[in-house]
Amino acid sequence: MTAIRLGMVGGGNDAFIGGVHRIAARLDGRFQLVAGALSSTPAKSQASGAALGLDADRIYDDFKTMAIREARLKNGIEAVAIVTPNHMHFAAAREFLKRGIHVICDKPLTATMAEARKMAKAVAECDALFILTHNYTGYPLIRQAREMIARGDLGKLRVVQVEYAQDWLTQASDAKQAAWRTDPARSGIGGATGDIGTHAFNLTSFVTGLVVDKLSADLDAFVGGRQLDDNAHVMLRFAGGAKGMLWCSQVAPGNENGLALRVYGEKGGLEWRQENPNQLWYTPFGAPKQLLTRGGAGTTSDAARVTRIPPGHPEGYLEGFATIYNEAAEAIIATKNDTPIDPQVQFPGLSDGMAGMQFVAACVKSSKCDGAWVRLAT
Repeated sequence: MTAIRLGMVGGGNDAFIGGVHRIAARLDGRFQLVAGALSSTPAKSQASGAALGLDADRIYDDFKTMAIREARLKNGIEAVAIVTPNHMHFAAAREFLKRGIHVICDKPLTATMAEARKMAKAVAECDALFILTHNYTGYPLIRQAREMIARGDLGKLRVVQVEYAQDWLTQASDAKQAAWRTDPARSGIGGATGDIGTHAFNLTSFVTGLVVDKLSADLDAFVGGRQLDDNAHVMLRFAGGAKGMLWCSQVAPGNENGLALRVYGEKGGLEWRQENPNQLWYTPFGAPKQLLTRGGAGTTSDAARVTRIPPGHPEGYLEGFATIYNEAAEAIIATKNDTPIDPQVQFPGLSDGMAGMQFVAACVKSSKCDGAWVRLAT
């Protein structure tokens, strides 16, 4: 198996998410990082590339130069990971997509709806794949929950509760990661809603298969002087009659990365927490609660195919992220060989990114109208 040649835009030495993407890309041996424009500052890009052991002539000062040259090289990159702040996603992705280079992009899709529509057009006009790294969909027990719901174990769904709570922005901070996430020019119109709310929203859709029809949102920026929301309470009405609530917060002391999902139907319920991702609680109505474990008894086929190690050994964030890269590799190889992509391969793409952008826009609009019910734009 020949590793897919990968480039990276952003993700220099001091960027947390760049390191995560690199680990995820190489965990299953499917990708090899060979080129990068790793910072908007040329000197930092050069230093970061050298630290990663990239050849000097494959370290670029800007992504456009990288896209042009790599597309011409005999052994140029086949895919690129874009791990910049949101406002750079579209411009970078466009340069690679139009040259037939597959794009693996961090979420959310873009900073603005206008850019999201341009991204959709760019993807439609090329033959390259677009993968969005909603990494929590890669967890084995999330795949298990999805399969259980699809086969009717919970019956008709009634209630969905999802939350994503953190505390790292409880006070004002000038740290790099905080600075761009709270800046509308770089993050877009959503703060916590765009950063972690889109993860919660995407996870709900992925697991349940439900489509949000309307939402009512109450957004706050509790930290003085902050321009974007740092806390959001959102009520959801799904097509078909199910109801839900989504809470996302980055000002909730005591919460580190508290992503949790609960789904209840007429026949039973499921509960999962990201901080203990190897456990899924299943309760058939009228029966004792059952603890399902990753790789344990009752593992579904969808969960089994993305499980790497025996039950009892922790498998979590990095492996879940790597599953998205592994699925991307399967799709890229199928495309290269001009064969159909295996229907079992599941990765978030453009439609998921557009839905996330519509979610943020609807939340902001609803909150400005004192929580009025707002339909998600199509």
